[in-house]
Amino acid sequence: MGHHSSGGAAWMQRPKSREKATTSRARSSRPSGTPSALALALASAFAAFGVASAHADAYKLHMACTATADCASAMVARDEGIFAKHNLDVDLKLIGINTNIPPAIVSDSIQIGGPTEPVFLQAVSGGLDLVAIAGATIMQPSSNESIAAVARTGVTIKDAKDFVGKKVGAPGIGAYLHVLFRKWLVEKGVDPKDVNFVEVTFPTMSDALKSGAVDAVLTGEPFITRMAKAGTGEVAARYVADLARSEPVISYVSTRAFAEKNPEVVKDFRAAIEEAAAIVNSDREKTSEAVAKFTKLPIELVRISPANLTHPALKASDFGWWLETMKQQDMLQAPIDVSKLVVP
Repeated sequence: MGHHSSGGAAWMQRPKSREKATTSRARSSRPSGTPSALALALASAFAAFGVASAHADAYKLHMACTATADCASAMVARDEGIFAKHNLDVDLKLIGINTNIPPAIVSDSIQIGGPTEPVFLQAVSGGLDLVAIAGATIMQPSSNESIAAVARTGVTIKDAKDFVGKKVGAPGIGAYLHVLFRKWLVEKGVDPKDVNFVEVTFPTMSDALKSGAVDAVLTGEPFITRMAKAGTGEVAARYVADLARSEPVISYVSTRAFAEKNPEVVKDFRAAIEEAAAIVNSDREKTSEAVAKFTKLPIELVRISPANLTHPALKASDFGWWLETMKQQDMLQAPIDVSKLVVP
């Protein structure tokens, strides 16, 4: 059994033993069969303490995602009380760069994170013993269309070869948008090494374009619309739509040690994500509210973004295309045993 379920049992046992000892001491100075008022009060108090403990053993989890709707199922699970319903007390944090998530998991500053698949696979290839415990979003036509390379206003980029020599901001080198953009460049006959990539967080991309720090950024909605309205940039390429894939985008990941030590927590987390995913895939307004709250983006912008498709079920073979793509880009330090990537 997992940590949080056994913890509750231990709490429940203590009050009983203490109640018994207290009552026996009280009885030693009184006639048999006539418990003192103090003993009754203590028994009542300890019984109440036991009941309170049963409700207070929700497992505390620290979790992090970037400012993206790909973790919408976690956001909804928190805001709608679904985590709490499944005995989890989840502190969901906003993290700036996706590639910072695996180190945060390994250092135990968070126990679960939402890295993009390339970041997850690179971490595993680099020697971190991480496992996927549940699926978040998958690629699909409408969300693929909501991702783009946005060129700074005044910079002319009409096709892949126009990116040669340009400085392009990505929300994590080696992360999802970066890897897919390099895949797209290769398919268009452009060597990714001829493009200068730098890391820029989603919320600062518009300013990076405006200041001229970068020539283009790799981003998604609602940031694309925000940049267009601000006049800082315009769509140069819908590169993910061009690739037309249906693989997972982000998975919820922990260390293998955490997952093996806390199987009940993993089970509860999966149940909560599955329940929240049904809301994400059917209730746009509720989802938009949760995403706006977490990302600190205006809800009007979140509402106009294409809906993401959340798919909690995850199997090892879902990572096959990603591994092939990353091998092409020399991103893997060591071979990965695909069969060990997902917790059973």
